[in-house]
Amino acid sequence: MMRGMGGMGNMQKMMKQMQKMQKEMQKAQEELAEKTVEGTAGGGMVTVIANGHKQILEVKIKEEVVDPEDIEMLQDLILAATNDALKKAEELTADTMGQFTKGLNIPGLF
Repeated sequence: MMRGMGGMGNMQKMMKQMQKMQKEMQKAQEELAEKTVEGTAGGGMVTVIANGHKQILEVKIKEEVVDPEDIEMLQDLILAATNDALKKAEELTADTMGQFTKGLNIPGLF
């Protein structure tokens, strides 16, 4: 049972908490852009670096894996390393942003 202005005070408090959470989420999103993950394939012959926004930042290919006679193998290694990096970036995002959705059951949010 609500008495007097109790309901309004609770609503204002909730709005302030939501604004604080929104600022924290924005900060976490910005930090994700700075964090990097590394995907590899072929025992480190191909390395792909991505950030927490799932953007590929760098691709490194060791010289000894470059074989003009076997371009398909190099393409497969690049694809595997890229998918590895993107999977790790997804996990980083889920870990970072998941702290904001704990206890909330909102379909489609992260």
